[in-house]
Amino acid sequence: QVQVVESGGGLVQAGGSLRLSCAVSGSIFTTNPMGWYRQAPEKTREWVASISSDDSTDFADSVKGRFTISRDNAKSTVYLQMNSLKPEDTAVYYCYVRRGIRYWGQGTQVTVSS
Repeated sequence: QVQVVESGGGLVQAGGSLRLSCAVSGSIFTTNPMGWYRQAPEKTREWVASISSDDSTDFADSVKGRFTISRDNAKSTVYLQMNSLKPEDTAVYYCYVRRGIRYWGQGTQVTVSS
């Protein structure tokens, strides 16, 4: 059974940084395509970043230049480094790993105060 667990969310002031972690376990590997979505209150879930099997990365325009995504296969963990955070980055952040279908975590809250 695949498990996806996010951590690292919290409250930070605008301009600050946070690093989210996404640990996967079960019959799946972090070499599978993985990524992050987020959902702000009363908004639809939006894609944030992804990392493919060949380690190529892609980012939404709203976070490009501020967020990076990386993985540590030895720890079966993918990270989302978020710098220069803005109040509009406030959302629940969800990690997924894809093997045919997407497996999702439960989400971690990020709150950026102005």
